Amino acid sequence: MDYSFIFYLIAALLVIVGLAGIILPALPGVPLVFIGLLVAAWTEGFERVGWLPLVVLGVLTLISVVVDVLSTVIGAQKVGASRMALLGAAIGTVAGLFFMPIGLFVGPFAGALIGEYVHGRQLGQATKVGLGTWLGIVLGVALKLGLAMAMIGLFAAAWFM
Repeated sequence: MDYSFIFYLIAALLVIVGLAGIILPALPGVPLVFIGLLVAAWTEGFERVGWLPLVVLGVLTLISVVVDVLSTVIGAQKVGASRMALLGAAIGTVAGLFFMPIGLFVGPFAGALIGEYVHGRQLGQATKVGLGTWLGIVLGVALKLGLAMAMIGLFAAAWFM
């Protein structure tokens, strides 16, 4: 019995969940996309997609992890965020998941703002920090989404060539 259909289905689900994970911070988005593409390549015995494209996909995955960390930190640092603001942004992001879809946008901003305010900053500075942190997160999501789309495109090109 040929079980390849099941493995292709698993691969597709991993890619779809990975794409959702780029927006939902609780899931490792781009790494899940990579694992899904790897499962698809493995299912057909690496005949269509060889090791070179997979290595490139792995490097793009590592870049996405770096982008994920740096985008939030750089956005926060540019506006002088404290550690409390970063902690608040993380907590706000998780709390925002319970108030989808608006919570995904408001949660990190509100968390960073509250964290900075608790840290002892004035409301104006706390708002600036909240906005800077939020912009960093949004930029990171956009970059990771672009990397994931490039990965899928590279995989498709290797598959059909």
